[in-house]
Amino acid sequence: MNSKVGTEEQRLGPIRDQIDALDVQILALLTQRAQAAQEVGHIKGGFSSPVFRPERERQVVARLQDINQGPLLSDGIAAIWREVMSACRALEARQTIAYLGPIGTFSEQAAQTYFGHSILGLHCNSLDEVFKAVEKGAAQFGVVPVENSSEGAISRTLDLLLDSSMRISGEVVLPIHHHLLTKTGKIDGVTTVCAHAQALAQCQQWLSQHAPHLKRQAVSSNAEAARMAASDSSVAAIAGDPAQLAYELQQVATQVQDDPHNRTRFVVIGNYACQATGQDQTSLVLSVDNQPGAVYRLLEPLAKHGVSMNRFESRPARKGTWEYHFYIDVAGHAEDVKVAKALEELKTIAAFYKNLGSYPHSA
Repeated sequence: MNSKVGTEEQRLGPIRDQIDALDVQILALLTQRAQAAQEVGHIKGGFSSPVFRPERERQVVARLQDINQGPLLSDGIAAIWREVMSACRALEARQTIAYLGPIGTFSEQAAQTYFGHSILGLHCNSLDEVFKAVEKGAAQFGVVPVENSSEGAISRTLDLLLDSSMRISGEVVLPIHHHLLTKTGKIDGVTTVCAHAQALAQCQQWLSQHAPHLKRQAVSSNAEAARMAASDSSVAAIAGDPAQLAYELQQVATQVQDDPHNRTRFVVIGNYACQATGQDQTSLVLSVDNQPGAVYRLLEPLAKHGVSMNRFESRPARKGTWEYHFYIDVAGHAEDVKVAKALEELKTIAAFYKNLGSYPHSA
């Protein structure tokens, strides 16, 4: 019999029945996995071990991606298992994650991308509050933006990393797509466009060309701008999809960021020290005495021991003199042999040395 004979419903029926049966099998397997995760939780509890181990979860996903021979893409596998692990982790203890609020920020999206949706979100009004929430134990981890591909480093985050006792235990990189949003989807009667200062900077060329008459007002977050636009028809917001959905706004224009490849890197902060995975990165803060060739000598141990540098950022030391702190990301874990040797030499050369943490590099 020709498989193409019959109506769409007749042809889809057997396949849908097969999918329904597979879903039952998948649910049964997920139940077994959840029960095994509960056993892990009981054992961890006896040793006071942390509920969330980012390096372990990274290894689980990487292994599945490596053995995958089906049609699922690697990103799809990561997304599926992130939520599976998040739901199983919540059976041990639901993690509280602090990030810049309100609802609908890219920071919230980054937190959910990294930890999954089975978390308790703690919305904070500023980056300072995110750090304080984790330092005081109100949250197990925090998620903060550290750099943008268009506008560079987030200065306040760098300052807080320098002064805080928090360690970096992970990172997540998000594509950032900005939209111009209003209540009606029209710009008639709008006098002001609001967004976070970084977002306004990322869209300045588009705004100058397409909406030069709008006053630009920086606010605490893009989600706050969306909240304002939802209650005031004279305000337009620059924000992304989460904020648009959360505040039921309409698009005047989409993808208004000047760089179509605009991305923001977020780091996960907490008290957890990650073990090596083989795909790691170490973040450092260094400074040197103001002498000729000092920076060259500072970087020499990295070259000597074959350690690659992924990022180099300078920041004024805020001492009233022309001194700088250097924020450096190097490939590898601090416990890797060649990295450890390079860091030991750096400690003897640097006027200031701080290891912010070693953690799995964003895939």
